[in-house]
Formats: sequence, structure tokens, C-alpha cells
Amino acid sequence: MQDIVRRLDTCRVCGGDDWLEVTSFGSVPLANGFLDPADVPAHEPAYPVDVIVCRGCRLMAIRHVIRPDVLFRHYVYVTSESDQMTGHMRRIVGWCDRRAGLAPGDLVVELGSNVGLQLALFQERGQRVVGVDPAENLAKIANARGVRTLPEFFGGDQGRRVAAELGQAKLVLGRQCFAHIDDVHNVLDGATAVLAPDGVLAIEVPYLVDLLQENQFDTIYHEHLSYYSVHTLGRLFESHGLRLVDVERAAVHGGSVVVFAARAEAGREPAPAVAQLHSLERQLGLLDDEVYLDFGARAHDVIAQVRDLVRGLAADGKVVAGYGAPSKGTTLLQFCGLGPAELLFCSDTTSLKHGKLLPGTHIPVRSPEQARAEEPDYYLLLAWNYAAEILSKEEDFLRRGGRFIIPIPQPRVVAAEPAAAVA
Repeated sequence: MQDIVRRLDTCRVCGGDDWLEVTSFGSVPLANGFLDPADVPAHEPAYPVDVIVCRGCRLMAIRHVIRPDVLFRHYVYVTSESDQMTGHMRRIVGWCDRRAGLAPGDLVVELGSNVGLQLALFQERGQRVVGVDPAENLAKIANARGVRTLPEFFGGDQGRRVAAELGQAKLVLGRQCFAHIDDVHNVLDGATAVLAPDGVLAIEVPYLVDLLQENQFDTIYHEHLSYYSVHTLGRLFESHGLRLVDVERAAVHGGSVVVFAARAEAGREPAPAVAQLHSLERQLGLLDDEVYLDFGARAHDVIAQVRDLVRGLAADGKVVAGYGAPSKGTTLLQFCGLGPAELLFCSDTTSLKHGKLLPGTHIPVRSPEQARAEEPDYYLLLAWNYAAEILSKEEDFLRRGGRFIIPIPQPRVVAAEPAAAVA
């Protein structure tokens, strides 16, 4: 285990070592470590999930860092093509165009580009695109669909290589990957190496404000090393000669923020939204200790509530299954100690997961078609960030008497009649 995991002693953003110990969720297997039923190890490796906050720059992080090639060389998360996510990716194009002034032929570089769906939208508008993603299986899919993707970890060397081959980028984009990165300074070295003098860096991360307010403890797992506020990102970018010039909040992945940065020497003044979010974070206490300690206590309270609710239903003879098998779902089940005795299966649309067992809990994953053949009484909605879309899609299930348990921020049961929600 020593060669796979290391302890974070100094802050990856500011280098400080004054840590607030927030909470511990114990040791669990990797959230995306799906298992072949024929190859279940006798002792499944598990690693600590301990939450800490740097008192210097207020980075929230997990204490133990897993070697990135273990996590990302073969990756089972594929960018969703749901209506919600497709709409969001189109908004990203508009937001970036408004800040960067993209023209046909301009270069767009995306780190953590997955299967290339986001870059394809820029490509449709006439931009030149290149993605950099360490997941070799996903890069292969992206290249096959015509979105050039380098199967590598993005950093200084990759940024300089792209700049030498293709020129400087008007836009460097990182969507929902920056929180996965340990050596953020190397990544920003790569971004500044390829960014044009008048270019824009756009980074989207789950927003710490939403995580704390909505009790999203299940988004805390080994892939997510960092949990960012605008305050912390501003500190980080300043150390690389970048200035935050604008922000957008987005209702994806439970609540995210997109920050836009430009070179400081470009002289761009920050939009009012930047100061507004700085003010919000101060008002909510993100620069103090108490809000984080309160979050830790609330998280463990909800874990107990979800565990007791599902175990009680199973004890009463109700059939419960999981709806979705996302990383946050495997995390929630492991934190709650729920397994095959409580959940018959988990249904998921990702074909890479079909026929596998969830890490830690060993609950089988089925396709939606298989799930319909053995419909449960209750679905535990593990993909709760798509709740509105899923509940609309599953109206027939609800009308037949089925119910959904939405676990976050507080567990609640949703039924068709007589009311929309049953406490």
C-alpha cells in the first residue's frame, strides 16, 4: 500500500501545514474500483477518507492521496449525454466564447477531456481542438469520433508540446477534473505555457459552498482530492500570474462553479460576480473553522439516517435497489455500510459497469433493461444530482406504486400519490 498512497502533509495550494481535522469516513475501496464477479479479491484494498482544511488558504482536501495512474489510466466515468449535461456543455461554450472571444481557427485545449463531447461542440463552431486525458480507454473513444486527444496527464511538458505544435490557445478549459489533481502547480505551468497573451483559462469544479450547504458528503472520495472555494482558487491562480476575471455558478454535479482567469499583465478587471462570491464565502464562514466541523457532524447524522431507513425497509420485506452507480453512489453505500442484504442491485446506463460488482459492497450492476425485469419497491437514488430528470423519466414507475429515496441533503421518500414527497 505504501507505493500507492501517500499522506498529504503540506497544502498543495499554498504550501502551509496548519490543518483543521474535519472528520473521517474510515477506510474504503476506490469509488470506481468495480469488480468482475469471477475475480473478487479475498482482501479488497481500502484507503482512508479523512477530511482536512488548510487554515492558510482554506483548501478543503482529503488527507491521503492515491497514485494517479491507479485511478485514471483506465476510467469508467464517461461524460453523461443526459439533457441536463448536454445543455450545460452548450452553456459552457457560450460562457467561454463571451470571455475569450473565440473565432474560427482559434485553438481550444481541454484537460481531462474524457470522450471529447465538450470539445466536439467547439469543433462544430470552427475552433481547432485538442484534449489531454490520462484515461487511455476514453482517449481512444475521443480520437475515434474525430476529437484529437492525447492519452496523457496534463502538465508543463504537455502544455509546451501543444504550444510548439499547434500554437497558443485562446482558451484552456478544465471541466470537473481540476479537483482530481494533486500537482496543481504543474498543471497551471502547462496552462500558462500554452495560453495566448489574451487567452482565458476556464476551470469548472464542484463548488465548496454547495457541498457544505447541501451536505454532499458522498462527493468526498479518493479521486476528489480538493474541494474548492473561489477564495482558494484565486490564491492559487495568483501564484501563477493569473487573475480571476469572472465566475459562473452552474447547477450540475450538485452545484459547481466555473472560474475564468486571464494573465495578470493583460490588465482585465474582474467582473462584479467575483467580488460577490468572495463576499458570500466570507458571510458563510468559509474562512473560519466552525462551518467545516458542522458539516462533518451533519454528514455522519445523514449517514445514520440513510442506513437506518434502507435497513428498515429491507427488514420489512421491501425490495430496494440503487438507481445509478456513480462514484458518489458507491461512496454513499460504503459510508452507510449497505450491501447486497439491503440492495438487490444497482441499475446504471454505463455499459462499462454492466455485469460488474460495486467496490466494497459487491452489489451487482445491471443495465436499465435488466432492472425493468425485476422492478424494486424502492429505488435509492444514488445519482441524486439528476433527480429532476430521473423522476420525470420514471413517472410510470412512480404511478405503479414505486418510490424513490433521495438521500441528499436529507433522506426523503418520493412517491406519485398523494403528495410529491413523503417524509
